[in-house]
Amino acid sequence: MATAPSQTERDAVLTLARELIARESITPEDAGCQPLIASRLERAGMTVESIDVEDVHNLLARHGNGAPHLMLIGHTDVVPPGPAQHWSSPPFEPTIRDGMLYGRGAADMKSSVAAFVLALERFLAAHPDHAGTISLLLTSDEEGPARHGIRAVVPKLEDRGLLPDACLVGEPSSQERLGDLIRIGRRGSIQGRLHVHGRQGHTAYADPRDNPVHRAAPLLAELSRLAFNDGDEYFPPTRLQISNLRAGTGADNVTPGELEVWFNLRNNPNSSAETLEARLRQLIERHDPGIWELEWRVSGQPFGPATGPLADIVRQVCREQLGITPEADTGGGTSDGRFFGPRGIPVIELGPVNRSIHQIDECIDLEDLAALPAVYAAVIESMLCGQGG
Repeated sequence: MATAPSQTERDAVLTLARELIARESITPEDAGCQPLIASRLERAGMTVESIDVEDVHNLLARHGNGAPHLMLIGHTDVVPPGPAQHWSSPPFEPTIRDGMLYGRGAADMKSSVAAFVLALERFLAAHPDHAGTISLLLTSDEEGPARHGIRAVVPKLEDRGLLPDACLVGEPSSQERLGDLIRIGRRGSIQGRLHVHGRQGHTAYADPRDNPVHRAAPLLAELSRLAFNDGDEYFPPTRLQISNLRAGTGADNVTPGELEVWFNLRNNPNSSAETLEARLRQLIERHDPGIWELEWRVSGQPFGPATGPLADIVRQVCREQLGITPEADTGGGTSDGRFFGPRGIPVIELGPVNRSIHQIDECIDLEDLAALPAVYAAVIESMLCGQGG
């Protein structure tokens, strides 16, 4: 096990995490988080630039030149806190209680961002002439539509020859204790919206065939039972979940003129978005629900499992720093790694316990927060300087 962080180190990461949590950076707002980080990283010797797109703030900080290039990825935006009166303490007033730091973004992911900053400062102070390149890319558009954040920045990096060789994402991957699980890839995410048209009428006189809900009912039943036998040792089978049904006028004696069905597919690399769309369209046609249209939007391609040295380094660091060998999987939702992974760039996600993310009273254990900077610094050091370098 590594040496426990000193009180100075504990105070440093806690202070920065609290400063970030106190800023109401509800997506796509940054609320000054990135300028605060930029000033610190510039003092540490990094070249920092803003790559703003529309109303989204993106920050790129770099140090060094050439390969290997390790990029740290994070976001400064958070989801809305919900009713503030439901929180035990105000969501944007970081509060310590019973060994935990509470506040919106405490776990997802301002603590990881603070730890990234401290890790970079620590690494650059010890290795100002390191080999390769270390960079940090932050956005304020991870929790939102994700159109003008990392998605928009990646082509710009490619044009400038700045794509990394590997990415470490600070998303909250851990389940029960820090470091017990890392993500080595992610399933894709596809949004489908099916519109089935009928004819609005009086319930006493309407022909059942004119009611789009009646016509689509067998199709909905089959959608709810749909199974995909495409899982493997790294990825679970593709899954479809119906997320929303809309029909009717609100009156109880009027049949709907249209049915709208929203569904989401989480697909693995064994089932492409094109293959799945073709299968869904064939299914709809077979049920013949009437006049219909299908909207199909791919919000993230599947990627992984990660190969190369980073995965081994992260496992080794977790063993040495945290005394645990992490499991590796590809579960969960999506992250900004989806904009790098499909390009063949290895992406590993390692971060706090995710039990409270997006919930009331989001929090992180103070011991985990204190441990994170050394964990990230050790990963950077091993990647750029070799073991123990």
